[in-house]
Amino acid sequence: QRERGLITISAGNHGQGLAFAASVVGTKAVIFMPKTAVPTKIDAIRGYGAEIHFTESMDDVFERMDEYRIAHDLTFVSPFDDPAIIAGQGTVGLEILEEIPDVENIVVQAGGGGLLSGVSMTVKSLRPDVRVVGVEPIGANKIRKSLDAGKPLRTGPIATVADGLAAPFAGNLTQAIISHYVDDVVLLEEYEIVHAMCLILERMNVLVEPSGAASLAAVLCGKAGIEPGSKTVVILTGGNVDREKLKSLL
Repeated sequence: QRERGLITISAGNHGQGLAFAASVVGTKAVIFMPKTAVPTKIDAIRGYGAEIHFTESMDDVFERMDEYRIAHDLTFVSPFDDPAIIAGQGTVGLEILEEIPDVENIVVQAGGGGLLSGVSMTVKSLRPDVRVVGVEPIGANKIRKSLDAGKPLRTGPIATVADGLAAPFAGNLTQAIISHYVDDVVLLEEYEIVHAMCLILERMNVLVEPSGAASLAAVLCGKAGIEPGSKTVVILTGGNVDREKLKSLL
């Protein structure tokens, strides 16, 4: 597998991780991304030496990637629906429990659900009383739709400023874990996400991308159902924001 090379789909963050890992072990990495991807994420992936192929949107990225994978005999590393990826992201849950043993709520944004499934499974296995809430944009609501349908579904047309949460479909493994461990998955409007991003920048002087601010957005707008005064953790998942997009959002 290492000799043949690795391939994945990504809006940018997972692609950076795979590109870096491939550069460390000395293997080829091919990343399929939508042409609307954030330029800073594209530059970072190229900086690690990966090969990038662009698609029209996230809606067709998996099909294009899979055609290339078969033709070039590459190994697919899922950005979310993989036991090793889920386990690795689950260590975030361990860190939370180590640093805040009396946490009562954890709010986690969801793209394909790797982070949400990993954190929820880890935390609930050790502290089943902790409430775990997933968050996704209305314009990329594949996990909520899949939970309601009782099976993994595609997103449909994707329309959200939170590009890191714009996975084209729900994973079989992640969806099974989420349905078992997560207490609720709530949907956010675009303005709620942008408001949280701006608030974090203004009050904390921390720049997070829209995807990273979604967890706080769910708390601020009341959709996460957090009891006032309860000890709550929100996860800020990324800070890769294009300058021009940041200007327009602000």
